[in-house]
Amino acid sequence: MTEATRRERLRAETEREIRQAARTLLVTQGREAVTLRAIARELGITAPALYRYYASHEDLLRQLCDDICQDMSRELQTHLAGISSDQVREQVRAVCHGFRAWALAHPQEFSLVFASPIDALAPGDQFGSVFLEVAAQLIASHPAPEHDHDDVPSALHGDLAAFQDVLIRAVASHGCEVSAAELSLGAIYQIVQSWVRLYGHVALEVFGRFPFAVSNPEPMFDRMVDQMLSDIGFRD
Repeated sequence: MTEATRRERLRAETEREIRQAARTLLVTQGREAVTLRAIARELGITAPALYRYYASHEDLLRQLCDDICQDMSRELQTHLAGISSDQVREQVRAVCHGFRAWALAHPQEFSLVFASPIDALAPGDQFGSVFLEVAAQLIASHPAPEHDHDDVPSALHGDLAAFQDVLIRAVASHGCEVSAAELSLGAIYQIVQSWVRLYGHVALEVFGRFPFAVSNPEPMFDRMVDQMLSDIGFRD
């Protein structure tokens, strides 16, 4: 091992230790506790020394968000394991329930990634980026049903067309070619609406903000997922 390689390995290990210390503070004390001074104290170094590894506090939080999203993505993939590619309803249910279970088990990580101002922590939509990979796999194995383009508000056409291009490229990365006609704006609109509903329910549950007392929100969640599937076109 060359000296340069050794230094690179030691730097990468130190960066991981810093992010792990930050994540421990996040989980045990909340986001406000994740300061450079607190992280340095945990690691036994000075706060200015952290700037050798991260340009700023925001840079550290962005990379911590990436770590959390990668962990969640791996966990969601485990919920898909063992489900055949032609069982699209079961796949969608598994991912939705997996996301809810992860969020309820990791409220502080959920709050950092999904309830922080996007421009403060990340260049794009973290929620969408995590689910894009799963959606691409599902569409590659089971193309989205047709939807009426007329149902899509005209004011959204430009935004949905941009996301349509992103999703088509993501599906292609899984070895499946789909056209804009096959993955229509109507289908994209239904997918985006479903993501909004899923996120909204989970966020209300994680933050204890349901508009009325619900002792067990799971049956409501189950029904919502079934309705989403029907709206998208994946019916039994």
